[in-house]
Amino acid sequence: MIALGVIGGSGWYQMPGLRNPREEKVPTPFGDPSDRYLVGVLGGREVAFLARHGRGHRLLPSEINFRANIYGFKALGAERLVSVSAVGSLREELRPLDVVLPDQFIDWTGGQRPSTFFGGGIVGHVSLADPVCAALISVLAEAARETGARLHRGGAYLCIEGPQFSTRAESRLYRSFRADVIGMTNVQEVKLAREAEICYATLALVTDYDCWRDAGAAVSVEEVVARLNDNARTARAIVQRALETLPEERDCPCSRALAGAILTDRAHIPPEGRARLRLIIGKYLD
Repeated sequence: MIALGVIGGSGWYQMPGLRNPREEKVPTPFGDPSDRYLVGVLGGREVAFLARHGRGHRLLPSEINFRANIYGFKALGAERLVSVSAVGSLREELRPLDVVLPDQFIDWTGGQRPSTFFGGGIVGHVSLADPVCAALISVLAEAARETGARLHRGGAYLCIEGPQFSTRAESRLYRSFRADVIGMTNVQEVKLAREAEICYATLALVTDYDCWRDAGAAVSVEEVVARLNDNARTARAIVQRALETLPEERDCPCSRALAGAILTDRAHIPPEGRARLRLIIGKYLD
């Protein structure tokens, strides 16, 4: 069984240290994932890794096939998923190179990105009041402390459409939302992971202050890129340490997220819908 799925964000396109690595091309009803999955053993546990933007960073945030990515992890048998993400800071106390474990999300992407497996004759509504897995967050928090990272547990991740960075007016508006960090990818992942009954947590690595600050120059691409490698090393150390303490079995509500969520009368679910979502909702249809 895959102990942990890892989504590598900007600056993290490979999984060094994997033993017996193999590439897995996973077909899905929703199209192709961002790349082939890299599966191997790390710290004695099996891990599946996917580069969110594809190797070589080929995909814009709005071009990522989030449904295929999450479905692929489900197909491989991953029950837990850590999303490693570069973020900008909207708070003075969240400094570049800090690690943040957000527990809330704000969707500011405009609703154009597919973020549900449902539709096509099947209606389902999952709860996102507490969108991340508290048990997985606790494991990551302890691992971060043990690796010496500057850790901030909790906070709100604001997801914007991109690919441009914010204007100053936008950045100041986002601060009024009481958001803590800003990125372009994680809100679709957290929604889809919940529907797939996969435990999900974001490991957010601060690259810069967003442009809300009066002091100092606005964020530049060069500034962000310069910190990606440092952040990637921090993330790898945290993930490897987390694998050492991650329980074998889950005991959290994530594995039952779809219980009672499907509203469509089973007799009215079309055959093609059943086939498309068999992996996701099959146990609730039989």
